[in-house]
Amino acid sequence: MALVDIPGSKSLTARALFLAAAADGVTTLQRPLRSDDTEGFAEGLTRLGYRVGRTPDAWQIDGRPQGPALAEADVYCRDGATTARFLPALAAAGHGVYRFDASSQMRRRPLLPLTRALRDLGVDLRHEEAEGHHPLTVRAAGVEGGEVVLDAGQSSQYLTALLLLGPLTRTGLRVTVTDLVSAPYVDITIAMMRAFGAEAVREGNTYVVPPGGYRATTYAIEPDASTASYFFAAAALTGGEVTVPGLGADALQGDLGFVDVLRRMGARVEVGADRTTVAGTGELRGVTVNMRDISDTMPTLAAIAPFASGPVRIEDVANTRVKECDRLEACAENLRRMGVRVATGPDWIEIHPGAAPTGADVKTFGDHRIVMSFAVTGLRVPGISFDDPGCVRKTFPGFHEAFARLGA
Repeated sequence: MALVDIPGSKSLTARALFLAAAADGVTTLQRPLRSDDTEGFAEGLTRLGYRVGRTPDAWQIDGRPQGPALAEADVYCRDGATTARFLPALAAAGHGVYRFDASSQMRRRPLLPLTRALRDLGVDLRHEEAEGHHPLTVRAAGVEGGEVVLDAGQSSQYLTALLLLGPLTRTGLRVTVTDLVSAPYVDITIAMMRAFGAEAVREGNTYVVPPGGYRATTYAIEPDASTASYFFAAAALTGGEVTVPGLGADALQGDLGFVDVLRRMGARVEVGADRTTVAGTGELRGVTVNMRDISDTMPTLAAIAPFASGPVRIEDVANTRVKECDRLEACAENLRRMGVRVATGPDWIEIHPGAAPTGADVKTFGDHRIVMSFAVTGLRVPGISFDDPGCVRKTFPGFHEAFARLGA
């Protein structure tokens, strides 16, 4: 049995950094993820004038309920979607002029549903080049609050940004959602807001957030469930056994639901109070699965699908086309390079078993999840290489070393 120490959750770390910055007092984050994305978020807070102190196992943030300490700032969001979407909302609650830009990859990713909603709430926000994309400027004067309609069909992060903003408004928010993808991530947001002393409740398709701000606290970051999916998939594929401590029945992250897919395919799965174990049984059955709520693990399933006894069809994952890359087509292209028969549609991919896949140079498109997913394939297919293996630094800089230890 391999006991795998998974780094802290990227999603929880980003939310915790926002909440800590907005809270009244000093917050300590225990076991935060240290990666390019989260370091970029912390750097963005520093650029806005927040104090972020770091030790090897904890970060301390001096909260400022009144908003950024600086009246003018330039923030570079790197590749981080949470940075690029959450920080403009945080800045809007302050007073000053704040300019945001991002990498070429992040510039391509959409923002318009969120920025339109912020404008509807009275925020003076201007896209400097392409409408609905970075770079943008926020001329902040606080946010009154009110009612807004939001399309979160591309990303739940749009809704999360507004929910996090809600307690910082003067009168609170009512956000009516017309479409929502990756709903478990919204549940994470609401649970974490509660840990920082704020409430958000759902009434049908409307989320209600009263004003009142946040309280500082000490918050422990649980391991990243999306990252754990690669190690769980490795166990299912090779007949090994992997246990991840810190991810159990009470975990906040919906992506732990990936182990239920592995169970359907034939793996043995045990979810305890504070750990999850997956063991391969020598069998991987074909499956049709809706992954709308756990779409970040779609590439993980695609990477092991060629070894199933029947077709694997993944449905309702249109939003994966607007991630770091078009993940549906990236998975399809790389599987075809290995000789695997694949079909795709607007929101689905179907992978058929056949002759054993052959080695290939995986085209990563700069996407960390493509690298980590096809590293699992490489456990059964000699000759897998990557054109940009280092892009894993976005969420797990030590991935290749940890995966090599697992293989050993």
